[in-house]
Parts: sequence; C-alpha cells; structure tokens
Amino acid sequence: MSAPAKSGAKSGAKGGSKQPTLAQLRAFAVVAEHLHFRDAAAAVGMSQPALSGAVSALEEAVGVQLLERTTRKVLLSPAGERIAARAKVVLESMAALMEEAEAVRAPFTGVLRLGVIPTVAPYLLPTVLGLFQRRYPLMDLQVHEEQTSSLLEGLTGGRLDLLLLAVPLGVPGVTEVPVFDEDFVLLVPREHPLAGRRDIPREALRGLQLLLLDEGHCLRDQALDICREAGRGEGADVTTTAAGLSTLVQLVAGGLGVTLLPRTALRLETTRNEYLATGYFAEPAPSRRIALAMRTGTARAQEFRAVAQSLRHAVRPLPVWIAE
Repeated sequence: MSAPAKSGAKSGAKGGSKQPTLAQLRAFAVVAEHLHFRDAAAAVGMSQPALSGAVSALEEAVGVQLLERTTRKVLLSPAGERIAARAKVVLESMAALMEEAEAVRAPFTGVLRLGVIPTVAPYLLPTVLGLFQRRYPLMDLQVHEEQTSSLLEGLTGGRLDLLLLAVPLGVPGVTEVPVFDEDFVLLVPREHPLAGRRDIPREALRGLQLLLLDEGHCLRDQALDICREAGRGEGADVTTTAAGLSTLVQLVAGGLGVTLLPRTALRLETTRNEYLATGYFAEPAPSRRIALAMRTGTARAQEFRAVAQSLRHAVRPLPVWIAE
C-alpha cells in the first residue's frame, strides 16, 4: 500500500512542486499571442533561447505541455489554451495591483500612456501637452495615435492607460468621461453655392458629392450617421476617400466634392488656402462629443477624472462646448 502512495507523491511533485513565476507567465503569454518564437521574442526584447527556456520552465512547473512546436509554427495545446486565458487574468491582476500601489504612493506621477484618434491628435495635442507641462510635470506622458478599434484593444489589454477620442463607444468595461462637444462645419470649394452660408439645413447633404475618410476612422462613421439623419440614402455614392483629414481637405480644394470637418480642425487645415470655403449648419448643428476613456475600476480613476476636469478648462479657448 505504501508503494502506490510513494509513486503518487512523486507524480504530484513532477506536476506542481515548483510555483510558476511571473516572468514565465509573461513569456508564455506573449508566445501564445504571437504563436511564433521570433516575433514573440522581438516583442518583449528577449532572445529566442531565453524565451523558449522560460516557457519550458513553465511547462515543467505546471506539469503539462502548453505548446505544440513544429519546424514551421507554434500551436497551443488544449491545456495551453486554458492556461493562456488564466495567465492573462493573473498578469492583468498583477498589473492592477502595481497600478493601485503606485496611485496610492504618488498620484500624478509615473508613466501615462495616452491614446488619441487621428482626427483629434493634431488639433488637441498642443493643448493637452501644455496642460501636462503646467499641471502634471511629474507624469511621463506617452502619446499613441491610432484608430479607435486599436486604441480600445490597447486600453482593455493594458497597453494603454487612457484614451482621448469620440464617444459614445458602448464598450463593456470602459468608462467614458465627457470633455467637450464640437460642431461640424461643411467644407466646400470656394465657388460652391453653399460657401459662406450660416443656415445650411442638414437636408442639403442629400445631394452633395461627399468625401469621407477611409473605413476604420470614427469620423467617417459619424459623417455617415449625420447623412442618414439628413435623409441621405444608404446607397449614396462615396467615390473618393482619404487616409487623413489633410488629404481630404486638399481633395475639397481641388473641387472633387465637399466634406464635414470638426470645428477644432478648421483653423489648422484651412488657413491660407484660397480655394476653400466653409458653410455652417442651422441650429442645432451636427456635432460630436470628445471624452477621456479608461478601464472601469482602474485604480487611477480619481486621477483621470481630475485630468478630465483640467482638460475641460484648458479647451475653453477653442471653438467647443464644455461637457460637464
């Protein structure tokens, strides 16, 4: 009877006498994400042998095979899929613990990874950077300009801390803190019949040659929503698109059509361009809301709400409406 008990104890030791380390979990998590040792090693700045060794050590600690290695690719084993999901939760919890400790120890210090959408970044960043230099000089602000979907992925995955973007998002686990609202204006060629008007009805959008940003930009979706509200048909042609607002503005200047431009972008994008004119919509004008977004329950929520309040004051000189 004693022999089987001894054998069982030995088997148990092989499967779990060693506790996995956070370094091993991080190594496995990045390999599980990339499914390629070279790409994973590059992503975390490790050598491939060191990364492979860390994953092997984790497999030994948990007593199961996590990866199926071939000469061409890496696959997760069934156990690996389950452990990868659990490892992600553990790493996120550890990151939250360190974030909590840092927030208590020294608020408004340390790294703040801010994500900003392209249709906000060029026009708001001077205000944002000035605000942080004046009010939060001990914070190491790192700015990332990306489209909304990438920013949200970065926020929920822990790569980013705070977002400045157009809302509503309607994403579970993400809290929005409104900062301001801004009107859209109609940008047209200089000789266009609507140039200079201040009472343009939204219905005028039904018959215009509208130029939009490429798919993936939230401003494109907002413009299409405005057009639908104005009665523009779903099948209305949009034959020309652009990757950025600057290109879109030049297309308008060249006479290819008209576009909707946020008021905060107007001065920078149209200054000294004699081929452009603007038209303003009758009240209530179409608008968008810009907000800060953070992970719901983040330990830095109080800090981020204070930043939002400071930003509301900082943008008052801009052509916006403060969102309280």
